[in-house]
Amino acid sequence: MKDRLTALVLEKAFKYSEEPVFKLVSGRTSNYYFNCKAVTLHPEGMYCIGNIIFNMITGYGIQGIGGLTLGADPIANAVAYTSYLKAAPIEAFVIRKTAKVHGTMQWIEGNIKAGDKVAIIDDVITTGKSTIEAINKAREAGLEIVRVIALVDRQEGGKENIESLGYTVESVITREEVMTLYRARGL
Repeated sequence: MKDRLTALVLEKAFKYSEEPVFKLVSGRTSNYYFNCKAVTLHPEGMYCIGNIIFNMITGYGIQGIGGLTLGADPIANAVAYTSYLKAAPIEAFVIRKTAKVHGTMQWIEGNIKAGDKVAIIDDVITTGKSTIEAINKAREAGLEIVRVIALVDRQEGGKENIESLGYTVESVITREEVMTLYRARGL
């Protein structure tokens, strides 16, 4: 299933250029770009992601899965749906980029509460900034973070930045795995 997911990432989410033409959130430019929403919102992509990540978090007593909106949302939903089908329900949750300005003024939406064990996810890790924001908001809400997972690790220091906070980061796919497939296909 991971091989198929890697192929989907290459086919639908990966862009490459000999010249660094892709502007990243950090402001830097790069010769490659991952737009993982093309995979995380795709039916087969959701199926693969839901099953792979569900298997990665099984056995840790995790009650919720989520991360910073928007990249984490379809991943969390795919895992929550898969968990229900496997009779081991895990709640999806969303961490806002800014607090809700009306009503309860919450940062986190979903059926989780302080003390719950959670997995923090992200679609792509470059510097780790978005994932670290999600970790900080989850901790402030009293959630116990037991897993941190990236769908794609660009292998540019983000994993190490997050791990410097004391969390182990697992990646489903790395940039090198996508580049290996890219070269093998002669693209």
